Amino acid sequence: MVQKRDEALAKNQRRIMAQLLEVGKVDSATIRVENIIRSDIITELHEILELYCELLLARAGLLEAPTCDPGLEEAVKSIIYAAPKTEIKELHQVRVLLAEKFGKEFVLQAMENTEGKVSEKVVKKLSVTPPKPELVTGYLEEIAKAYGVNWPRRPQADLDDPPDFLGDDDDDENPSGGQARENIEGPLISETTDPNEIEARAELSKATPPKSFGPGSPLHVNPPSPSTDNIHPKVTLNSMELKPNKRMISAGIAKKPEPKEGIADGIPDVDELAKRFAALKR
Repeated sequence: MVQKRDEALAKNQRRIMAQLLEVGKVDSATIRVENIIRSDIITELHEILELYCELLLARAGLLEAPTCDPGLEEAVKSIIYAAPKTEIKELHQVRVLLAEKFGKEFVLQAMENTEGKVSEKVVKKLSVTPPKPELVTGYLEEIAKAYGVNWPRRPQADLDDPPDFLGDDDDDENPSGGQARENIEGPLISETTDPNEIEARAELSKATPPKSFGPGSPLHVNPPSPSTDNIHPKVTLNSMELKPNKRMISAGIAKKPEPKEGIADGIPDVDELAKRFAALKR
């Protein structure tokens, strides 16, 4: 519970630090950020003491001995040393129980750390020495980075003149820029003075490809099959009948329309219709 409370307070303090850095109050942020550093150190101390408590719980059978077991001495003395310096009441109760178990002299040895059995991490995190300037600066930079604040201020440097590149004429094997454009716009075929080759090219330029050259049209529409509702089907597009032209017929894409039997000047053959109706009745 204490760790969650400290994390919430530290998050709010970091937001305030970012606002101070944004408005340029660096001195105020430098002083206040020490509280955040101290809060993080205390949180790490709580985590270490929590591990020691779990160790005591796992080895509770060893606590029945009249003297402290060497495997538990660091954990026990570290808890006795750090408990009065924390605000966790449960640790105070644990310290009282351990003091009653191992005696007053054992408690004095732990509090003064005469034998150096207390964890060095616990002693270091409970020290009251101020944080180093490098640590303070590192905290401020990380807070500014997390909240998108430009700190330390990084002025935009004036752009120098662009560097001088080699001319296009210096490297004909790998042209670029104007040289490449000239190469593209220039003739694709090298100049020649052979009259036979010139005449062959002229004939080639006059020649036209055959009509059957290349793939046929990708569009091919099959007319609908005849039915009783539409005896002579037609292909229409926007109420306009589509008829194959001579080019399509010659290319084999479409067939030449054949005259329909039973149609003369647009009038259907009566006998043909009578035969169809008789077939439908059967």
